[in-house]
Amino acid sequence: MKLQNVFIYKLKAFPWLGILFILASIFFASACSKNKNESRDHLVFRYNEHSNISSLDPAFARDQRNIWATNQLFNGLVQLDDSLTIKPDIAKSWEIIDSTCTYYFTLRDDVFFHKNSVFGKDSTRKVTAQDFEYSFNRLTDPKVASPGSWVMSNVEMVKAENDSILKILTKRPFPPFLGMLGMRYFSVVPKEAVDFYGNEFRRNPVGTGPFQFKLWEENVKLIFRKNNHYFETDAQGNQLPYLEAVAITFLPDKQSEFLQFTQGKLDFISGLDNSYKDEIITTTGQLQDNYKNTVTLSTSPYLNTEYLGFFMQTQSQEIQSLALRQAINYGFDRDKMVKYLRNGMGIPAINGFIPKGLPGFNAIEGYTYNPEKARELLAQYIVDTGDTQPQITIGTNSQYLDICEYIQRELEKIGINVTIDVMPPSTLRQMKSSGELPIFRASWIADYPDAENYLSLFYSENFTPNGPNYTHYKNETFDSLYVTAQKISNIDNRKYLYTKMDSIVTADAPVVPLFYDMAVRFVSKNVHGLGINPQNFLVLKRVKKEK
Repeated sequence: MKLQNVFIYKLKAFPWLGILFILASIFFASACSKNKNESRDHLVFRYNEHSNISSLDPAFARDQRNIWATNQLFNGLVQLDDSLTIKPDIAKSWEIIDSTCTYYFTLRDDVFFHKNSVFGKDSTRKVTAQDFEYSFNRLTDPKVASPGSWVMSNVEMVKAENDSILKILTKRPFPPFLGMLGMRYFSVVPKEAVDFYGNEFRRNPVGTGPFQFKLWEENVKLIFRKNNHYFETDAQGNQLPYLEAVAITFLPDKQSEFLQFTQGKLDFISGLDNSYKDEIITTTGQLQDNYKNTVTLSTSPYLNTEYLGFFMQTQSQEIQSLALRQAINYGFDRDKMVKYLRNGMGIPAINGFIPKGLPGFNAIEGYTYNPEKARELLAQYIVDTGDTQPQITIGTNSQYLDICEYIQRELEKIGINVTIDVMPPSTLRQMKSSGELPIFRASWIADYPDAENYLSLFYSENFTPNGPNYTHYKNETFDSLYVTAQKISNIDNRKYLYTKMDSIVTADAPVVPLFYDMAVRFVSKNVHGLGINPQNFLVLKRVKKEK
């Protein structure tokens, strides 16, 4: 009897053998698939984005979620390293003529867009200066409605002199401009792709970056694949990137994200959330013992100042009183707040508004905890106004409720009654912008690495909605120094003026600096080359994973 017939006979006689055979086949296939996946796991970097990505078009790289993703797909003229030093990117060199506010950029000749059908079947083309001219001017196109159009407000003209020379003329001297060009808004995109995809370019990006777009199932998963024609190499001449792919998930819950990380399904998590902070780090900011063998903790000063802002044009006598604003600044212990509510992950903001990590931060004398001084200032307020029961209301969202409640308890000890108004983040942003909140909790994350970005919040020409001056603070001396600083190209000379401006703001107290934030990353031990920087950019082109 043939072997096949014997097998069929056995199956008929003993049907349970068929079930065993099917189960064995499934197990074998699953094992093969698992082994195959595990063998390639070291080539895939996985992270979670708990806030959904809204666009992969760099013209809409407004917030961290979009910036992180587009950073893998696009390049600009310059880039910033982890020390925020300006380095060449597609521009291999540049010349700045201060007297005429003119910039000349010479481009590399070996940079190509990702292969895409818009260039012909499985084809690409070289990046030219004309592409940058198109990309920059696109930011100001009202049909595009880019939230980054403001970055072009000081640009008079962008012109391609030829394929490799780009000329930019600014309206007035603005020394931070070169660093601004490292923002993702200034990425180069091909006109053919934007014309072809139209509004759908947001989910069909074509760039030059180390990774290229592969798949996006919105709110579920996003996949990038290695760009095999990427132009950058490492110090040994090896082509970047090392990874084969980047996989992004969209779990909205930070606790679930942390669980995925501890199970090895994510390669890193960023930031410190209340749902897991005590589980993974101590109150002194050290890794808990049970994570030391599997996790690396990376921290860096983060260009983000957390603060309370006073709307200076309100009719409230409490807000109009310098004595009361200063009393609030003296009335709570920032060291304790950072230690117990942030597990030490932050720097108490006792040195003005400019955060540590930026030129211009100069450890000026700000506000330290001094309840006696706070009571003296409160007594002065009572004498000046006759108001024996000052009452303030702080607008915040739920994420910072614990900090606001701490401030509430401490200020009530010295005689200031505090109400906390908790609202959704979108409502808080809207009411803050429209001047509807006498006091609001806010943060300012640097768009570019220059202290001017922080001081712009207090320049009177920047009153919202025309700029970021949410407090509507005005000081003529400050304004004069701010204008003068923009004409000085030497950073050391500018730093002197920056420090003077920060001192003026601190004395006038239109804000209550809370803490200078820290970038915090928990990274699996098998991941190497994932740096950390004061802008918390995610750079994956130099990342390697061990098998």
